[in-house]
Amino acid sequence: MIEKTPFANIVTYAILFVALTLVLVPFWIVICASTQSVAQVNAVPFSFVPGGEMLKNYAAAWQRADLGLALFNSFVMAGLVTSGKIAVSALSAFAIVYFRSRWGMVFFWLVFMTLMLPLEVRVVPTYNIAADAFQPFRLLIQTLTGIEVGIDWNLLNTYSGLTLPLVATATGTFLFRQFFMTVPDELAEAARMDGSGPWRFFVDILLPLSRTNMLALATILFADTWNQYLWPRLMVTDPSYSTAMTALRALRPSENGLPDWNVTNAGALIIVLPPLIVVAVLQRWFVRGLIATEK
Repeated sequence: MIEKTPFANIVTYAILFVALTLVLVPFWIVICASTQSVAQVNAVPFSFVPGGEMLKNYAAAWQRADLGLALFNSFVMAGLVTSGKIAVSALSAFAIVYFRSRWGMVFFWLVFMTLMLPLEVRVVPTYNIAADAFQPFRLLIQTLTGIEVGIDWNLLNTYSGLTLPLVATATGTFLFRQFFMTVPDELAEAARMDGSGPWRFFVDILLPLSRTNMLALATILFADTWNQYLWPRLMVTDPSYSTAMTALRALRPSENGLPDWNVTNAGALIIVLPPLIVVAVLQRWFVRGLIATEK
């Protein structure tokens, strides 16, 4: 227990003030830059006062990077990946905790070990599979039967390619497993005595109980997927599938062009707005999911 004293309160508020300043000052600089003219944003020293060209800069950023389509693609990608990760991790954790099998812990630790293999490490083999997703099955069929199957499944420049390779998550499986292990065994016994099968027990009892954990995980996953740059950059060469993060490249001033960093900052603020709204809407469940278990 931490004893509350006037000195401890002063130190606490001082640390919070410094941390808040470190977070908000860069954000304020971006806001000011996005409202200034080209001359103002490149002036030395930089002015920390907002300018008067806010609408002009935001309209220029929206039009130059085609942000309408890019934001839609990011919403599709983030929504599908978040939904898929929650569904896969909840079902896999349910199978590990409630289905008695001597291989259960083996599968759990195999899944858990993938935490040490982030996307940046396995990006080359993942890209090869996405470029020809049917290749493993084709090799298996050829090995077992000697028959060559001429079927290709190319996921490049598709929503499937943007989302499917990112759906599996060891973190989500671990969080759901830890939560399911806190559910009393008597609840499962009571459900079994009432005639509930495994699927009904999962849908009608476990999912409602894990609502706060699910929403907290959804908040983190949505923001993380929205900020993905490497995978969409590799998978997409068709501009109609560009996401907001990859579209931001179009807002960089060219080497010999006008250094309009005001338009670049305006585009960056537009792109960062959706995940901020999601966090603001779900922040109540996000905090509950992180600090408490609601059963």
